[in-house]
Amino acid sequence: MAKRKADEAMLLRPAAIGEIDRGAGVKTIPLVGHWNTRTGRLTTGRTTFGPGTEIPLHTHNVDETVMLLRGVATVNIDGRAHAARAGDVTWIPAGVPHNFSNRGTGEMQIYWVYAGRDVSRTIVATGETFEHLSEADRRLATKPDAGPGG
Repeated sequence: MAKRKADEAMLLRPAAIGEIDRGAGVKTIPLVGHWNTRTGRLTTGRTTFGPGTEIPLHTHNVDETVMLLRGVATVNIDGRAHAARAGDVTWIPAGVPHNFSNRGTGEMQIYWVYAGRDVSRTIVATGETFEHLSEADRRLATKPDAGPGG
């Protein structure tokens, strides 16, 4: 007998999952994705950015929506910078360049949802493409104001 989708239903406790350190003060907790569901058609997680941190301008192969849970951000979408605060939500279709930068003095936290299981990130400046949350993708966080080596 085929396994029912309800058999994969789950309650996730982020504190029990653990964070992925992405460097420069950025940490991600992967929530729902191909790593814990066979039938789910989306990928979700939560990322916390320390003051002055960001992930470089990039695109994805799938649509994405992000809710700013805490802090203040600059959200760059297709060449336009937007000031965002907790509660604001973005909709970013596949292929549209974007990034989030923490413009505050405290932590900034986002909840992200990708419309797909197999997510990739392409860095606009280099054209490099990485599987989402792969080892290479995990090292993309930067603190631009820190100067060389920061």
